[in-house]
Amino acid sequence: MAVVRWNDWEGHGLEHCVRIDTGNGLTLEGVVAGTRHGTYGGHYFVRADSAFRTREVRLEYVGGPLLHVESDGIGKWYDVIGNRELPNLADCIDVDIGITPATNTLPIKRLNLGVGESRDIAAAYVPLPDQIDGDFLPQRAQQRYTCLVPNQKYRYEGIFRNFKAELEVDEYGLVIDYPDTFRRTRLK
Repeated sequence: MAVVRWNDWEGHGLEHCVRIDTGNGLTLEGVVAGTRHGTYGGHYFVRADSAFRTREVRLEYVGGPLLHVESDGIGKWYDVIGNRELPNLADCIDVDIGITPATNTLPIKRLNLGVGESRDIAAAYVPLPDQIDGDFLPQRAQQRYTCLVPNQKYRYEGIFRNFKAELEVDEYGLVIDYPDTFRRTRLK
């Protein structure tokens, strides 16, 4: 088990996240009092299998919408609340929840990239509250991960929004520093 906290870059928001290795996968669970793109509160739960493929995602914004989706781990997604398949997420293996850096852990661990190696992926991106347009469901998002230093530093590229950042990670693959977005804070 690993317990971490992040602040947003300006130091106003706070997130508390627990990563638990279940023996046959891992879970990421956290609460966020965020200030990026407005103010909001949220609780998320992500379950992944032993190959770090996303299998379940729940996210609820305080006073706002609830999302609950499941995946078969090979790219077929299902909206549990709406009782429907999500064909727009076909072939997405990873989830990217916009309010947390915790979900960067999954593709970093799953891809197991060597130094200088890059891989493009399609992720199920869960938007911040101010980005929700219509149903509260993940959107397909093209991304790229490049290993700069194995198990320490990766370049993340959000191709879908023309964004790049170099992410420092710890031994669990959890982000330490995500420039201009999140930074790890000490637990007391």
